[in-house]
Formats: sequence, structure tokens, C-alpha cells
Amino acid sequence: MVVSRLEGLNDEDLVVELNEISRRCRVEIIKMVYRAQAGHPGGSLSEIDLLTALYATTLRFNSEDPNWEDRDRFILSAGHGSMLLYSLLYLTGYKKIKLDDIKNFRQLNSICAGHPEYERDSGIETTTGPLGQGLTNSVGMAIGQEILKKKFGSDLINNKTYVIASDGDLMEGISHESMSLAGHLNLKNLIVFFDNNKISIDGPTSLSVSDNYKKRFESYGWSFQEINGHNYGQIFNAIKKAVKSKKPSIISCKTIIGFGSPNKSGKASSHGAPLGDDEIKLVRKKLKWKHEPFQIPEKLMNSWREIGSRGQKLEEEWNNALGKKNTEIKEEYERLIRGELPAALDKILGDEKLKFFQTKPKMATRQCSSSVIGSISNVLPELIGGSADLSGSNNTKTESSKVITSKNFSGNYIHYGVREHAMAGIMNGLALYGCLIPFGGTFLIFSDYLKPSMRLSALMGLRVIYIFSHDSIGLGEDGPTHQPIEQLEHLRAIPNLNVFRPADINETLECWEIALKSKNNPSAIALSRQKLPYVSEHGAGENICSKGGYVLKKTSDNSDVSLIASGSEVEIALEAQEKLKGLNISSKVISVPCYDLFQNQTEDYKNKILGKDTLKISIEASSQSGWKNLVGKDGVTLGLSTFGKSAPYKDIYKLFNLTSDEIVKIAKAKVKK
Repeated sequence: MVVSRLEGLNDEDLVVELNEISRRCRVEIIKMVYRAQAGHPGGSLSEIDLLTALYATTLRFNSEDPNWEDRDRFILSAGHGSMLLYSLLYLTGYKKIKLDDIKNFRQLNSICAGHPEYERDSGIETTTGPLGQGLTNSVGMAIGQEILKKKFGSDLINNKTYVIASDGDLMEGISHESMSLAGHLNLKNLIVFFDNNKISIDGPTSLSVSDNYKKRFESYGWSFQEINGHNYGQIFNAIKKAVKSKKPSIISCKTIIGFGSPNKSGKASSHGAPLGDDEIKLVRKKLKWKHEPFQIPEKLMNSWREIGSRGQKLEEEWNNALGKKNTEIKEEYERLIRGELPAALDKILGDEKLKFFQTKPKMATRQCSSSVIGSISNVLPELIGGSADLSGSNNTKTESSKVITSKNFSGNYIHYGVREHAMAGIMNGLALYGCLIPFGGTFLIFSDYLKPSMRLSALMGLRVIYIFSHDSIGLGEDGPTHQPIEQLEHLRAIPNLNVFRPADINETLECWEIALKSKNNPSAIALSRQKLPYVSEHGAGENICSKGGYVLKKTSDNSDVSLIASGSEVEIALEAQEKLKGLNISSKVISVPCYDLFQNQTEDYKNKILGKDTLKISIEASSQSGWKNLVGKDGVTLGLSTFGKSAPYKDIYKLFNLTSDEIVKIAKAKVKK
């Protein structure tokens, strides 16, 4: 069997000890859910034996150093079983999880939230709850491990990623996407326990599912085992086989939801509601548990704390291996661990900015983004790119891109296939694994396919960069199915997400710079299909996009009109400015490459940029409700309130009155001279 981490115990005694541990957990989980009057006891009770065996015998971790780089990652994708995870983290000695937090499960300011929420130092490796997300994050973590192992060696990077996934996780479409890619890349460091209790909220899974799981996973290229999830001997043997497998592994664990509850065991009613005081008494009697709630026998606590401290020796050995690396490798790895960018990056960005200021190229901003990626990749080995099958269209793949394959993880580019949702979830996993900065591309319209994972990027505060090309009706002939209208508005509504829409190569470079330096939030960069002129008035020096909006060009210090635009519509605003100048109407063009950052500035700054008493006209080829906040009640918003049309983009802009002539018409009517 796998090497026991409860020293001195033979297999038989180990089983006895683990049964005692799991008994205690069952009682406390039931009690905690009842105390909170909310929660999901059923899944926790069915998964206890799996997690007890994993933590006690196999998982590499050190509760004294939750962020040890070579720890195994455990992901509770079935996030409704959160109380089980909190109990094990507390018992093994993670200092962020205190007994008072457990007592206040699901209450205000307790780290023990209704579903696991990622927090450094806690042992909670990712935020789960939305089904399929944790499983997909684990694929990203497994890829990250392979990338870094290839770079720094198996003596430093030799961990595995373990997951508990539910029936519901495997129903979600994202699970098919991510597990298919995991098989394609042969992620043999990934092991999934499938809690196959055959119950979902509505009742038995047979109401909606008749999959042949074995054939499904084997067709993906996974190894498959089936065991009794309450039998420790079978669990041990399954883990041993999975650890040695040359493929990603899934272990179908036949379990009973609500296991240990005399009247709720095996029933859907145990999933999402407290079992009740009478049922708790019956469980305590059945399990012969005489201790009071929160009272943990000393022997049992000592066993768990020993499990939590065993990783100290493993980490010491790892530190010794790190110390033996040459200085250059050691310093580079430590830089990546700290999440610091190389000093050379600022010079490269500055040189590129100056070059483009001198040459003033006319380029689609998707091409601008590609140019930036190509220029920085050589000094940013941590930058891992990819695309959902649109590499050539969104220009995420450059000459510096080296494709990651199942046989070679030395590259920096992933072909995700037509799997937008999985791409986003996997990028979250790459960021969570540490030492890597992922970016991935698709069309802006397809942000709808990945938004749940993107929302979690923002919730967790991850440095993930989303590249969205073909950002408006400017993509033209592909028509309204591919023309984003409401998408920018949706993305800007997500807290802690910076949405950039640059107007030229200079702004694109500056937006990329902000995204790379934003350690605690993701970024989305929306890019044009059509070519745009170079409009910036500044070269090297301050990142003028860092405040979200700025005065690009003005014809007078006291402007009659403020023309507010982003991205491709900045060009239209500048054209209008020239025409207004001929009519003796002064104006200033305000570029807003990041609406979110601009809204976060002081009122004084925003008033200074926008002007207090001027007519304000916003121009953006998208929904307009957000811009109404900037132009005020007397201002005008130009944009779209309907879907687009299939036609050459200039014709579509004219159809929807997104033209300089329309701006001039409005200004002439409203400005009194």
C-alpha cells in the first residue's frame, strides 16, 4: 500500500485509526451544518473516508508552510462539501482555520464560508462552488507543474494535484472540455476522485444522466478505476495505482450520500439541508460518539497534528535541493515565487513605446497586442499564452511562441481548442499554481462562453490576462452573431476586473503593462479587427493609461465639447474634432482605454478631464448605459441598442450613426455660439 504517514501502524491498525477519525468528522459536520441552519452535509459525509485516507497517507503538505511550492494540491471541486475541508485543515494545523471559524460556519467574517473561497496561507487552494470550476482549475495546476518541472527539474517540482469531483461536476460542460484537454496533454500528475453517490439535488442522477463513465474517461485518454469509496483497503490500493499511472487518473468511488445518517443516508434530502437535532442524536448513538461538540479527544488531535507536520521534513529536503542549484537558476525561481517581474521588462516596454512614437504605424490593435507579446516573451518566461482555436485571428501566437505538447512542456503556448470556458478555468489554475502569468485569446463575443471562470478570476484576485479581439461591429461581414454589443458592459460590471480597450499601439502597450503589473486582479483587453491610426501624443515616460482616461487632444483650454471615446471610436472623435474646429467649436478628445480605472479616480481628476460645464458626447460601438454616468443628464451617448448587421464595417458604422458627421450635427445643435 502507499506509505503510511501514521508511523508505527500496520494496515489493520491504520484502518481502525482512520475509521475513528472519520467518525469524529461525521458528527461534527452534521452539527456544524445544523448550527448554521444552512449547508450541505450529504456530500461531506460521503467523501470523508476518501479525504481522510488521502490526507493521512499520501498528500504532501506542510501545515506550517501552506504555500510550500512543491506541496501537493488538493481541490474540493464539489465545493458544497466545504465543512469537510475546513475540518481537515483545522485538524491538521493550518493556522488560518481556527475553531471559532468552524463554530461560525457560514457566518459573517468566518473564513469557513458556505463554499470554499481561495485565500493564501489557508490551505484552500481555489474558490469552488460553481460546479466544474475546481476540476478545471486542477487541469491548469497540473499543466503548471509540468511546465515548471521541465524548467527547474523534478528535484524541485515533483508534486501532484488531487481532486474530489461530484456527479454534478461531471455533468457540467466545462468538465468535458477540461478533461478532454487533460487527456490530450497526458497530465499523469492529475488524480481525480469521482464521488459517485448517484444523487443530485433533484433526486437520483438517473433522472438526467446515463453516461458510461468508464468509456467516457478512457476515450479522453484517462486511466479509470472503480472502488467502494468507504472501504479503506480499496481506497489505498486505488491511490497507489493512480500515483504510478502514466496517464491522468480518475477513481470512481461508489459512496452513499449522507453516509452515517440512519434516516437520511442515500437520500437527496441530505444534500442541502441540516439533518435536524433528532437525527444528530441518532448519528451520535450509531457511531458511539460520546464527546461534546467541538470536543476533540487528545489522542485523535495528536494524530491529526502529526499528519499536518510530517511535511516539514519533505520541505527541508526541498530547501536543500534548491540551495544546491546554481545561483542563476535559484534567483530566477525565487523571483517567480515572489511574483516579481524582471527588471529588463521596463526597458523593453520603454524602447518599444519610443519606437512606435517615431514610426506611428497604422495597425489593428489585435496586431498591436501581438507585437507587444512578441517583444516581451523573451524576458518573461512565466508568460504562458494560448487561444481557443483562434490563434491566427486574435494574434496571440507569435514567432516567440513554442507550443506545449504531451511530449514537451518546455513551451509557452497552449492550443486550447474550441474550449473557451475550459481555457479560462485552466488559466485560473495556472495562476493559482504560482510562478506563471497566463493569457488566452478568443473573440469578444465569445467572452459569454467563459464568463463564469472569468468572474472567479476576479473574485480570487488572480493575475490572468484575457485577450478579446474582434471587439465591435468593426469586424463587419461576420454579422450580428459575432458582433459584440452588450459584452463590454457585462465585463465592466464584474468587480475587480480591469477592462481595457486601447485606441492604438501605444495604448495597447500601456494596457499590457498595467495588466502585467496588476498582481491582484485579472485584465481583459478588447482589440479591434480593423486597422487604426496611431493617435497618441506622448512617447516614452509615464503610463498615461494608468488612470483609465486622459485628454488626448484639445483645441482650446476652455472646450465647448468633450468627446469621450474608447478603442476604434477615438479615431472618429478626432475626425469630428477637426471638423468642429472649422466651425469655431472648440473641443477636447478624451480617450478612455479603461473605464474601470477611470471611475476609480478622484472626482477632482474626473471633473478636470471631462470638464464640468461642457457638452459631453460619448462614442463607443457598444451598449451605452455605462457611458451615461460620464456624460451626465445633458450629455449624449452614441452607440448601439440593437444587434449589428452583416456588411463592410464602414457601412455598419454609418448605419448606426457612429460617424464624425453625426457628432458635428449634435454639437452644432447643442452648442450656443
